[in-house]
Amino acid sequence: MPLKLNVGLSRKIGLPNYSSLGASCHVELELDSALLHANRDAFQQQVRHAFSACQQAVHEQLAQGDAGVREAAPRGIIVPPREGHAAAVSAGARANRPQGRMRPVTENQIRAIHAIANQQQVDLTALLSERFGVAHPEELSVRDASNLIDELNARVAAPSRPRAAG
Repeated sequence: MPLKLNVGLSRKIGLPNYSSLGASCHVELELDSALLHANRDAFQQQVRHAFSACQQAVHEQLAQGDAGVREAAPRGIIVPPREGHAAAVSAGARANRPQGRMRPVTENQIRAIHAIANQQQVDLTALLSERFGVAHPEELSVRDASNLIDELNARVAAPSRPRAAG
């Protein structure tokens, strides 16, 4: 008796002006039911392979859609890169950094870094280069991004001290 395997993935990213972009992929496969009972490793491999194919399809669709949104933005409006686009842009840069099991920066962190740096009029490119040896926030790890956000926020929170007359 055949075994039906359904694998699916849906993902949505936020866009400016309260809009969003979504993509989904769902695959149904027929497998030999003996695979589940006799060889669970082979069954798990089939599941991982199907899920990986869905992940890749969703990632590519979101990257294409996000690129279209960015190109259609009116002049003067800066649309920050979204996760699909950022991941594609920074994949080569991340490959050059030793990562081990490093978790990549999140999109919320990227947006926060840009917002805080713009608010404080910080030269973000210079800061990233000097502090982390990277050119873009998309190349940071979750931990590095969190540390950078904390540092930038601390600059605002620290009261200015009057200089002593001397």
